[in-house]
Amino acid sequence: MHNPQLAANGQLTHLLTLEGLPAPVITHILDSATPFVSFGERDVKKVPLLRGKAVFNLFFENSTRTRTTFEIAAKRLSADVINLNIGASSTAKGESVLDTIDNLTAMDADIFVVRHSESGAAHLIASHLNATGRSHVHVVNAGDGRHQHPTQGLLDLYTIRHYKKAFTALSVAVVGDVLHSRVARSLISGLTTLGTPDVRVVGPQTLIPTAVESLGVRVCHDMREGVAGCDVVVMLRLQNERMKGALLPSTGEYFQYYGLTPDKLALAKPDAIVMHPGPMNRGVEIDSAVADGARAVILPQVTFGIAVRMAVMSLIAGNG
Repeated sequence: MHNPQLAANGQLTHLLTLEGLPAPVITHILDSATPFVSFGERDVKKVPLLRGKAVFNLFFENSTRTRTTFEIAAKRLSADVINLNIGASSTAKGESVLDTIDNLTAMDADIFVVRHSESGAAHLIASHLNATGRSHVHVVNAGDGRHQHPTQGLLDLYTIRHYKKAFTALSVAVVGDVLHSRVARSLISGLTTLGTPDVRVVGPQTLIPTAVESLGVRVCHDMREGVAGCDVVVMLRLQNERMKGALLPSTGEYFQYYGLTPDKLALAKPDAIVMHPGPMNRGVEIDSAVADGARAVILPQVTFGIAVRMAVMSLIAGNG
């Protein structure tokens, strides 16, 4: 079956999901990001790979951090970057998403970075562009509903590879609100594709998707069992507004059972790393002593995120 993200020659044309993306393509993206990691330390932080190209950030859903890192990445590639405040734009007046895309394509857009609260929005836009003969316009999914957040998954994979080298002997625990997490879905897809033998999802029953085992993971409802002997512990953001009602009794009780504290981390391997996609809720998902400790690689994740987004945009625009 044809992968809508790949051209006939195997070239990456859109980045919509890590599900179904072949391991060599994922590895190529990670390899391509490495030269960009040190750019932040340069006096001149730009390369001309996207000079003359227009990157439109279409954020139908707020995310300052993701939008900012995409903007930095595009500017470092010398692209022209246009940020659209969708909430105050034509869609608020009733214009459809695809009409918006058609109008922006007429303004010579080259890449759309799309974040949307509805699952499948980025796929819809990419399919529309392909079907209307505009496959030269590329789409990067910056998060769609509960579905996927592929660049976050890739930067997490990059971080793991940076510190642990190979995936084929690792135990990785993904802890917390897996049910609502597109980050978790993308990361799990990437880990299993790259041959990680032991991926665990850890959390209360109310926050673990049904039949999640079909993704090739093991479910643990006991945090201590879930992190025991792990090489990597990925803590997921728990949105405070989701704790009210039936899913969780209280933030205090959640932290008691599923918050990452020094004593729980001590059950992981001595050289285990701690990751978090941010923003962190300290004292809810993670203890400050862990978040600020020597084993946390949360800030390097942000640095790697810019390099990974540079690699993705560079590749889909045909540079490698």
